[in-house]
Amino acid sequence: MIVCVCKSVSDRKIRASIAEGVDTFDELQFELGVATCCGKCEESVRDVMAQCGVCEARCGVERPDTVQPVHLTFYERKAA
Repeated sequence: MIVCVCKSVSDRKIRASIAEGVDTFDELQFELGVATCCGKCEESVRDVMAQCGVCEARCGVERPDTVQPVHLTFYERKAA
């Protein structure tokens, strides 16, 4: 899947770079040019990095496997 349209970078290229030792977003920007034109791909690139375990390896932050439900309370607004 193409992640960065501007530089034609796929998730495979990102994963390959991470496998070769690239472990920061700045390094990916330098090596592949991602998020250097329009910047719309930054979130997707960071998601691919997290899927590859870069966050766990560098800062000890684990990505949750399950999403915790958020409970919302809605209040009805009454006319005066």
